[in-house]
Order: sequence, then C-alpha cells, then structure tokens
Amino acid sequence: MAAVLIGGSALGAAFELLFKAVLDAIQKVGRYNSDLRRLKSTLDSIKLANDDIQRFDTILDTPLGETERFADQLNKGVILVQKCSNVKRNVFKRLYYSNKISKLESELLRFFQIEMPVYSMRETKKISVGVNQIAAQLERSVIGGANSGQFVGWCSAPAAPDFVVGVEQSLEELREMLLEDGENVVVLSAPGGCGKTTLAKMICHDEKIKGVFGENIFFVTVSRSPCLSVIVQKIFQTVTDNQRVANFQSDEDAINQLEQLFQRHIRQNPVLLVLDDVWSSSSGEESLIEKFMLNRPCFKVLVTSRCVFPRFNTYRLKPLSYHQAVELFRHFAFENGIYSVSSDLVDKAIKCCGGFPLALKVVGRSLYRQREVTWRSRISKWSNGESIFTSSNDLLCCLKLSLEALDERMRECYLDLGSFSEDQKIPVAALLDMWVELYNLDEENALACLYELFNRNLVDLTRDRTEADDDIEYCNEQFAMQHDLLRELAIYHNGQEPIEYRRRVILDVKNNDLPKWWTERNQEPINARIMSTSTDWYDIKEPKIEVLILNFRARFYILPPFIWGMRNLKVLSLTNNGSCPAKVHNFPAPDHLPNLKRIRLEHISISSISSGFLHLRNLRKLSLIMCEIGNALENCDVWPNLVEINIEYSDDLVELPFWFFKLNNLKKLVIGHCPELIKLPEELGNLSNLEVLRLHSCTTLQELPESIGRLHKLRFLDLSDCVGIECLPEQMGQLSSLRKLDMRGCRGLSELPSSLLNFVPLELRVMCDEETAYLWGYHDESLDDDDRHRLEEPYPQEEEHPPERGVLVTGDHGLLVSAMEKRRGGKLK
Repeated sequence: MAAVLIGGSALGAAFELLFKAVLDAIQKVGRYNSDLRRLKSTLDSIKLANDDIQRFDTILDTPLGETERFADQLNKGVILVQKCSNVKRNVFKRLYYSNKISKLESELLRFFQIEMPVYSMRETKKISVGVNQIAAQLERSVIGGANSGQFVGWCSAPAAPDFVVGVEQSLEELREMLLEDGENVVVLSAPGGCGKTTLAKMICHDEKIKGVFGENIFFVTVSRSPCLSVIVQKIFQTVTDNQRVANFQSDEDAINQLEQLFQRHIRQNPVLLVLDDVWSSSSGEESLIEKFMLNRPCFKVLVTSRCVFPRFNTYRLKPLSYHQAVELFRHFAFENGIYSVSSDLVDKAIKCCGGFPLALKVVGRSLYRQREVTWRSRISKWSNGESIFTSSNDLLCCLKLSLEALDERMRECYLDLGSFSEDQKIPVAALLDMWVELYNLDEENALACLYELFNRNLVDLTRDRTEADDDIEYCNEQFAMQHDLLRELAIYHNGQEPIEYRRRVILDVKNNDLPKWWTERNQEPINARIMSTSTDWYDIKEPKIEVLILNFRARFYILPPFIWGMRNLKVLSLTNNGSCPAKVHNFPAPDHLPNLKRIRLEHISISSISSGFLHLRNLRKLSLIMCEIGNALENCDVWPNLVEINIEYSDDLVELPFWFFKLNNLKKLVIGHCPELIKLPEELGNLSNLEVLRLHSCTTLQELPESIGRLHKLRFLDLSDCVGIECLPEQMGQLSSLRKLDMRGCRGLSELPSSLLNFVPLELRVMCDEETAYLWGYHDESLDDDDRHRLEEPYPQEEEHPPERGVLVTGDHGLLVSAMEKRRGGKLK
C-alpha cells in the first residue's frame, strides 16, 4: 500500500525500505526505542490515512522536484536508522541521532500535513482523518518537544528562552499597540534572527496581556506554505480540548465556523491570535491575514514576519544596541559571563554579529571555552574576508531563507547591494542608475524594487530631509543602508559560484591582499556584469563589465588601466571618501567607452578629467556630487543625448555654463545646495523639453528668469529652501503642465504673482510651510462660503478623488488647504 500511497515506484520503494529499517532497529537495539517507535507510529499513520485510496497518484499531483526531494529524505532516513543501530555507549552520539530521528519524523509529517493539502484538492474527506492524526503527532513532536512525552496544546504559546536581552522597551511598545483601540492587526517585523518569535512568546506570557486576554491566546506557526484550514483546525482542537476533526468545504467556510466557535465557547471575551513567521509572496499572505480579521469585539491578531505588510500597523524590531549585544554575547561565550580573553577580541567578535541575537548566540557558543589563540585565529579570518557564515551553518540557513523567498529580479537587486562599501550610505540615485541599465527598468519600477526590499527588512532607507516625499523626484535625498550581516550574506552568496560564472566581482581589498582567485586568473577575462573595488594598482581583462564602482580615499587617484578595455561599460560610479576633492588621472578617451550612459562622480576635481568625459556623446545622465567644478564645464558643446544633470553640494558653482541651455533633449535639471549660485540666465527658457527643475537649497539665488514661462512641459518645480527669492516671475502662470511646486523654506517670499491664480482647469500641488501658506489663502475673499470653509479645515485625507480644479497647499504639519476654483469661465477669480 505504501508504494501506491507515495505515488510512484521510487517513493514507494524508499518508503518500504525506511519502514523495514525502523522495524529491524526496534528489534535489535533498545537505545532509541521511544524515538524509533514514535517514528514507526508516524509511518503507520501515513499508511492508515490512505487505506481506502486506490489510486493516490491521481489525487496527489506533487511536482517532480518535490517528489525527488522527499524521496531523497526517505533514503537519508534509511541511512540514519542504520547508523543508529551501530552506536554503542557514546552518550553524545546517542543524543545527536535522537535529534536526527525527531527531525526526520517532523519532515515526514510536514509533507503529509502541508504539502498534500497544497497539491491535492480532491478526496479531502477520505484523507482528513489520517492527516489530522498526523497533525496531532506533529504537535506532540514540535510543540511538546522531541522528548517531552506530553501534549501541551495545539495553539498554546511556547515558553520564551530563559535568557533574553534588550526587549523591555520593545515589549512595552508592542503591548501598547496591541491594547490600544483601533487597528486589529499588528505586524511585528524584522530580519531573520532578530528575535521576533521570542518577543511574540514573551507578549503571550506578559501579565498585562494575560490580564486582558486570559486563556484566549492562540499561537500558530504559519511558515512559508500556509494552509488556512490547518490553522483553524488547530484553534478548534485547542478551544474544544479534543482531537475532533473539523471538516471545512473552503477557507471561507473555515473562517465562518471559527467565528461560530468563538461565539459559542468564548462569547464576547477578548481574543489574541499570534500568527508566527508569515511570509510575503505571490501566494498572498496579506489576504491570509485579512481573513483572520474577524467581525467581533476585542479580537487582536499579532503577526510576526520578515516582511512589512503596508496595509497593517507595523512595529519594526531593531537589532540590539552595542551594550545589549555585549550582555547577550557574554552569556553564551563565557562561563558565568566572565571574560577569559581580551576585551578587544570580544568587541571584534560582536561587530561581526551586528546586533542580531541569533548571530550573537551562535558565535558566542562556538567560542565558548576556547583558548585565546582560537579566538584570534577565527576573528583574524573574519577580518580578512572569510565569511562568518562558513563558521555557522545555522545562521546561514536562517538568513538565507529571506533570500530564497525573493523572485529572480528582486534577488539580483538585493545581491547588488553588496557591491557598495561596508557602513556606506548608498545613494538611492546610484542604485537606480545600476538597475535601470542592468535590468531594463524605468526609474519608478527600480524604485519600487528598492521599496520592496525595504518592506522585507533587507535594507534600511534614510533621508537627508525628513519631509521628502517618496516621489521618484526626491530620490537624490534618499539613502539605503544595509546591515553588516545582511551585506555579508550578499557577498557570501555572490562568492559561492565559480569566478567565471559570477555576475559580480567584489574586491573588498584589505591590507593590499588580493584574493587568490584574482591572482590566479589575472590574464583571463571575467564574465561579470558588475565590478566593485577599492584599489587601483592591478590589471585584469574585464570585457563584459557594465557597471563599475570605484571607492577610494586619496588626493590623487589613478584609474585602474583595465578601464580602457571596458567597451560595454554603461554606468561609472567614482567616489572619493577623502577630505578634499581628488584629482583623477588616466580617464579613458571617449572612443574607449562608447556605451557609457551614466556617470556619478563624488568629491572629484572635474578639471582633472574634463578632457575625457566631456566628449562622451552617448552620455544620458551626469551626476556631480560635492565636486570641484571651477571653469571645467565652460568649453563643452557636446552631450547631444544628455537627458539629466545633477549638480549638488558644489561650493564653487557661480553660474551655469551657457551651453547647458542648448541641450535640447534635457528633461531633468537638478541644482542643489550650491550656495554661490546667484541667478539663472534667460536662456533657461530654451530647454523646451525640460520636465523637472529642482533648485533646492540654493540660498543665494535671488530670482528666476521670466523665460521660465516657456517651459511648457515643466511638471515639477522645486524652490525649497531658496531663502533669497523674494518674488516669482509673472510668467509662472504660463506653466500649463505644472503639477507640483515645492516652496518649503522660501521665507523671503512676500507675494505670489497674480498669474498663478489664472491656471486653466488643472490640479496643482503646492508644498509649503505655515510661514508661506498664508500667501495662498490671502485671496479667500474671492471664495464663496463653502470654499472658505475648506480653507479653514484640513483637506480630507481619506477622499479618494480630490478636486479636479484648484491648488493644494501642503504644510510641514500636514496642513492641506484647497483653494477651490470659482467656476466663472473656467478660471479662479
């Protein structure tokens, strides 16, 4: 029967071999009798669940890959049971194999409890009894513990670890979120290994929480293959205190019966449901959470997840602080917490763990009672480039799950983050430059990828300006930060493939020691698309590189000679981390970089490279950040395909060169934090295709030219923090395509041009603070009573369709006022 049960001869044979091996072992040895008998009971249940099924292979349409994986698990189980028979009196080996048997049993149960409902939707009634018998054994094994010998409940909250550090504030804040009125769902989110489940367990045993919810606290582990009916069955069996099987026709039926169950047994008493380890994927776990939002009073759902579900109220759990990390590490690394090695070694070991409780626990245990020479050896290897994951498979498996849950494009974007230096604030604009060229994305889709990584806790986002929008136009003020351990994961994953197949070459050179694979292949080409390095004195053939990221710290820098052969190069990012702008030499002649489309230069003296890059005819975007410009741009008359210019934090930019305004294809011009820029020429109006003009934080800029009215395609104008501007040109009213005007911090403005009130029907969003908001309300005598009321009250945020006509004024404190249009001839009077 087993051969039919497993759905094929290969699986059936493997199942029979395992069954026979278990029977033989039970007869021959007594050391694992309880473990082996429990495993035999599991195998009996699997057979019993399908005694009435004649053709199980027509019911269980399991994918080939899953079948092969399960067959391999069965074959490994045979070998494991045979090894158990050969162990004699070694206590540690006996404990080791006992745990292995328990894991094998859990894997068998998982397949028939989770995989079978996923892949089989027919004959549910025939197999439900057997499946739930298996589920009962799974709960005894997983919740009760492999050797507990008792059943502690289907959904009882597990106990928290005995030693926990740094959760007091998080516990209090999370408790407040759960007990306050309003949102019924709270998501506890953090990367893997940060202690989400531990905190959720502590919440369940918190006295204040128990004082509200009493015994009506249910804890269910969801995992990456959620089955709603299985979750509801566990709750049923907990509430009714028996193993009675509840049959559900559908997920909707399961939820309906769950509500009826609560109504009968719990009535109006508060209920807390903890859904632990919920993942976000195409299968729609957010909709799974929504289904548990029952229409009953005092019903709360706490979700723990590596992801953020934007729809729900979220608490992001941060890694431990340094002092908290020290306390936790000492507990696991030293007997009684007393140092047995020098404190500098402890500091270095803790830095490798980066505040992740799981990493601190695993690394601390691995160094427990080790001699100082062992500490120094391991930390030296980690400091010189060896990954911490080579020493900790448990830590790797935990964090690797987050990577495996990403689709292919998202995974590539995540791995690209490892190309930037450790502890570096990665400019979001630099990431978009890469992803647009590498993955054929537009900038908005590339930004959406970054936000998705942020929602999955794989990257942090910071802003230079806290009030900056999430709009694509503000990406210059956004930065990405990657946790050291997550960056280490990206680098480790990138290094697992043979060098000839790697998509990225990351040379994080320390002590001038190049990796062995580099020195062995220095005459052979590498097929990577991205290269990141911090050194410049070597040479290698890199014909297929499309993105080159160079980081250095020097006053004089010589570009590596291999750059002259990069004919496929599309993106060049050159960053000097020194104290003054660097002079750069050896920039290739334009014909050596025919495909270069984007250049980002930070803290560079432009005059040192102007002879090369000023004649790149295919260049589409130029970003100069903190660069010394001088007169280097005055004599350029090329770049016919340039569509975007960004010049920021330049202390010597007095005026824009005349030829800027001959760039007919220019769509975006950003000039920011340039304190010496006094005015813009009248030729600004020649940029007929300009869509975005940002002049933020140019504090000495006094006025805009009247010719700005000729920019009929301009949709966004940013004058934020231009404190020197006292008035706007009258021709502003001719900007018929303008949709957003940012004038926050324009304290010098005393009046607005009347032409701004003559817009034809359109919606213009004006962003300002309270000091200038009155300028837009100054004309309220022209409004009727209804419109004046809208000026006095905040604009309703929940309104789905804002007015088609009018001006929205946004203040720093969320002030939203609508100057509604008087409909007389289609114009506002």
